[in-house]
Amino acid sequence: MTELMSYQNAIARMYALGHELTQTPSVKFDVANMRVLLGELDHPELRVPGILIAGTNGKGSTAATLASILKASGLRTGLYTSPHLVQINERVRINGEQINDSDFALYHDVVDRTSERLVSDGQLPWHPSFFEMLTAIAFEYFAQNKVEIAVLEVGMGGRLDATNVIDPLVSVITDISLDHQNFLGDTIAEIAGEKAGIIRPGGVVVTLPQHPQANDVIGNRILELGAKAVSAVPYVPPVSPGSDQYFIPCASELHSNGQSVSVPRSRYRVEVMGKEIAVETALIGRHQLRNVALAIATAGELAKQAYPVSPDTIERGISETNWAGRFQILPARNGAPEYVFDVAHNPAGAWALRSTLSTCYADSRLVLVFGAMRDKAVGEIAEILFPLAEAVIATRANNPRSATFEEIRQASVRVSTAIEDSTDVATAMVRASTLAGSSGIVVVTGSIYVVGEAMQAAGLRV
Repeated sequence: MTELMSYQNAIARMYALGHELTQTPSVKFDVANMRVLLGELDHPELRVPGILIAGTNGKGSTAATLASILKASGLRTGLYTSPHLVQINERVRINGEQINDSDFALYHDVVDRTSERLVSDGQLPWHPSFFEMLTAIAFEYFAQNKVEIAVLEVGMGGRLDATNVIDPLVSVITDISLDHQNFLGDTIAEIAGEKAGIIRPGGVVVTLPQHPQANDVIGNRILELGAKAVSAVPYVPPVSPGSDQYFIPCASELHSNGQSVSVPRSRYRVEVMGKEIAVETALIGRHQLRNVALAIATAGELAKQAYPVSPDTIERGISETNWAGRFQILPARNGAPEYVFDVAHNPAGAWALRSTLSTCYADSRLVLVFGAMRDKAVGEIAEILFPLAEAVIATRANNPRSATFEEIRQASVRVSTAIEDSTDVATAMVRASTLAGSSGIVVVTGSIYVVGEAMQAAGLRV
């Protein structure tokens, strides 16, 4: 079998397991079963020190920023995130490079054969799911390739998540809001309880003040376990307009005589480890300031654990962070409109996007390309974002969980914005470009898979 066929077969077998969120809790692995699988692989998760990041929004941005800082510090750094924009390989990286197809096929084969043997021997009740398989592949890949430190994004929740088999150097909890209620609970407090499951007795926890219910749950868990709480507040800059410490570039600052002149970046200064550094990041939006702050605070804690992190490597790592699809701007060119690509798959993400659009494009004509998974709060997201737009093109990604046009239309019945149907993302992009014209802005948002397909259609590399 050729390498390409092996890779394609591995991907097909992964998707045949079904998506994590299509499975009922009764057939989901628990942490004990995950440890059985990893034990048969000689516990790769114990051979690589790791940081565990849980939360509802901002996990990926925080993880990507922290991984970039650690790479800039000279550490061979693994990064495990989910979901992906275009292909599974994006989820598993070493020093920013995605796992290649042949390695993915190889490590999949090892984990898959091991899983089948354990099921056959009665040591596992059923075959691991998509996410458990991928997590085991990541651990094995990192261990075999001598990763010195790994940054791991929790897939969903925390307490029972497949990543929660490690003893993290630092546990990080990003902003918590309602999402995945059918798995995690119906209240902020219940969801926070699941996220706080990554905290260890006597461990280090980096977080920020947020919803009072989440604060209470996290704070009580820290006290119960005797953990050390570290606040990232000192690294969040002022947000008042006109402050020298805070800057978000907007559309008007991207052009000179109709030409793109710069890549949009947030810029400000903070004191880190006794030295003032210049923070410059391509992660745009006030919400991203919180995610960068979490990464800075975590890096500082790792420095206390004798990892070679310094103010200079923190500054350089933040500047070099690349995290696609998060308020990513493609400037207008050749008569085409400007594009904004942003994953806003839940109400909290939609509010963050709305805030940044209102800051950077307050006087612009917006056309929205939108698609979502049907298990998301489509109606609430629509009510937040659709009123900003002159028109909405509803579409769907090539994913069986994608909401149909009729489902989106029904969910957004209380919104008066005109909504058109488009059968696929590429077609939606063409229609949106026509409606926006050269002076308008096309905003692609909703599902990460819609954003990924749109970026592909626009010729952007993920």
